[in-house]
Amino acid sequence: MSPFLIAYFSRLHWTQPPAVDLDTLRELHLRHNCAIPFENLDVLLPREIQLDDQSLEDKLLTARRGGYCFEQNGLFERALKEIGFNVRSVLGRVVLANPPQMPPRTHRLLLVELAGERWIADVGFGGQTLTAPIRLLADKEQATPHGVYRLLNEGNDWILQFLHHEHWQSMYQFDLEKQYFTDYVMGNFWSAHWPQSHFRHHLLMCRHLPEGGKLTLTNFQFTRWEQGHTVEKRTLPDVESLYLLLQDTFGIGVDDHKNGFTLADLAAVMSAFETHPEAEK
Repeated sequence: MSPFLIAYFSRLHWTQPPAVDLDTLRELHLRHNCAIPFENLDVLLPREIQLDDQSLEDKLLTARRGGYCFEQNGLFERALKEIGFNVRSVLGRVVLANPPQMPPRTHRLLLVELAGERWIADVGFGGQTLTAPIRLLADKEQATPHGVYRLLNEGNDWILQFLHHEHWQSMYQFDLEKQYFTDYVMGNFWSAHWPQSHFRHHLLMCRHLPEGGKLTLTNFQFTRWEQGHTVEKRTLPDVESLYLLLQDTFGIGVDDHKNGFTLADLAAVMSAFETHPEAEK
């Protein structure tokens, strides 16, 4: 087993020998979601997000940070390939906010071919991301540990939807065309630098929990969910509380010399946002 896989499995608390089968794919998918938080802090610091293998390994494994789709699914793709899966990345267009025009390709997800079937895997869409692979089949409801999803097919395009309060909400549209590393670099740069990108205007974080719950953070607003329902919601009083929450609740590493960040770094980031009433007290 490679040093990379040893480090990856350690991050996921996985101790079983991997196999190229559906059980392994499902288990690693869920464990990845639960161990490596979705987060966009580097966009806000600001730091350039590098997508090469070593940079992803250094940040998400060694430094115990999180990341967004280009990082998360880049790391997951590498792990699946080293295990022996037939997997490649594709790119999607995020339509969650019902944009008036078709947006650019800014979401990275994975296509896995296994035992004659094609599956979609995605560990990088924040709070609504898949926590299990789903078959690439149209009009079929598919349950995951954290929700029900379906795919629609329109010509060469596929649309992923999730069931939200008995309503189907589209998440992103994608096709299966081959992509190149430069395509991910372009989408990553746009996501991090486009002035209207939501990653530039909010601190966003999510970590899923094995039993079906999840933890989310938007700026100073922390929410704990269980089976799609809010069970705790609170506003953090100050940056010090936020810094501790990132470490203790989301499991974010802060001490790495390259990928860590100090309380002062975080304070500088959060000062750009409108101060909430609790922080003024």
